[in-house]
Amino acid sequence: MSNTAQSLASTRIASLLDENSFVEIGGQITARNTDFNMAATETPSDGVITGYGVIDGTLVYVYSQDVSVMNGTVGEMHAKKIAKLYEFAQKTGSPVIGLVDCAGMRLQEATDALNGFGQIYMAQAMASGVIPQITAIFGTCGGGMALIPALTDFTFMEEKKGKLFVNSPNALDGNIASKCDTAAAEFQSEETGLVDIVGSEADLLAQIRQLVGMLPSNNEDEAYTDCTDNLNRACPDLANCAGDTGILLSQISDNGVVFETKRNYAKDMVTAFIRLNGATVGAVANRSEIYSQDGTVEATFDGTLSAKGAKKAADFVKFCDAFGIPVLTITNVKGFKATKCSEKFMAKNAAELTYAFADATVPKVNVIVGQAYGSAYLAMNSKSIGADMVFAWPNAEIGMMDAKAAAKIMYSDADLATINEKAAEYATLQNNVTSAARRGYVDTVIEPEDTRKYVIGAFEMLYSKREDRPDRKHGTV
Repeated sequence: MSNTAQSLASTRIASLLDENSFVEIGGQITARNTDFNMAATETPSDGVITGYGVIDGTLVYVYSQDVSVMNGTVGEMHAKKIAKLYEFAQKTGSPVIGLVDCAGMRLQEATDALNGFGQIYMAQAMASGVIPQITAIFGTCGGGMALIPALTDFTFMEEKKGKLFVNSPNALDGNIASKCDTAAAEFQSEETGLVDIVGSEADLLAQIRQLVGMLPSNNEDEAYTDCTDNLNRACPDLANCAGDTGILLSQISDNGVVFETKRNYAKDMVTAFIRLNGATVGAVANRSEIYSQDGTVEATFDGTLSAKGAKKAADFVKFCDAFGIPVLTITNVKGFKATKCSEKFMAKNAAELTYAFADATVPKVNVIVGQAYGSAYLAMNSKSIGADMVFAWPNAEIGMMDAKAAAKIMYSDADLATINEKAAEYATLQNNVTSAARRGYVDTVIEPEDTRKYVIGAFEMLYSKREDRPDRKHGTV
């Protein structure tokens, strides 16, 4: 392997793992195809370095593609090395991290390379829900290779050199890369939602280390660390964070630890890992505004559940349930987003979110911090679809719809004074948090500053939760 290649593929591994912890597997393997003068071509490690090491003491398996060897293309032996790595990972119950820099399928090996892709896909499918899978894209990831990050749980992408596509931008009718670069990190993170984190190479490797530290190694493991924060710590300014729930989550988490996924996609919905009493918890939260570090408002949203937000949350909840990670929801939603674009997928994605919560058997806690209206509220881990504990702040509004809107429908021919009178009556009788609590839809009304200690207490109580479900192969939603 050339010095350049060594620094490109191997150095990424060295930067990712604990110092001197990497052990290579299959370092002497080369391509065995002899067609098209391949016998005369040097293919050290067949273009991919595979092996294992540790991240803060956690065993992980890593492959790093070497773009200097036939442009990092995937051939028969290249694919077999990756598939074998997955076999090791499943046997030991350890995460797999792929560092991708690849021009796609090796044309000189044709059907052997094609079959190799299939072997990787199969290995990933069998590992799904068993071990965490992480992909980081540092160069090209095109064609069939694009399915690999889509089959993993989390995808990181270098902000300038990373390219992710099934069809290149110029191959799309009516499009060129200068018009809309569909392969760019910006498009893949903001429009498709496939990419979780975008950043520099050094930043991505550091954030992968952080994520691995928060995840269980497998579906039978627990993600836990010693807690150094006060379990009864009050959060005095939490009521001010109901709009930007990203800040709210940092306030209630142990020592402010938050790892947000799909950060640039559907920003009206926050999905993140936090720590509560040392345990990793998956958090799903509606968001109506985003504040910058200097306190100015960067973006605002209308408080509704969007199709993209529902899909983002559903995928996250499924991951948490597969790996036994408890789920916390922060609910503040007044209905479904009403736009033509969102309507295309609204019913399907909202149903998928509803199913994800209903199907999940991990401990589930919901905190209603603002509005909770209609079926959009039901989809957000309500008591009726399986939330184990539901808390609500005193100012929460829980019901079918906004009181004034309900009054206008029920008294469509009435004058303004009557509508206002009936709206106040409706708010008192139906939308009041006390009314919901009396009916058992809310377990406890809590003060905002006490949210952390109540949520921690609930998850402690639910630690040994067991829940039987109908005997079936799997659902179809």
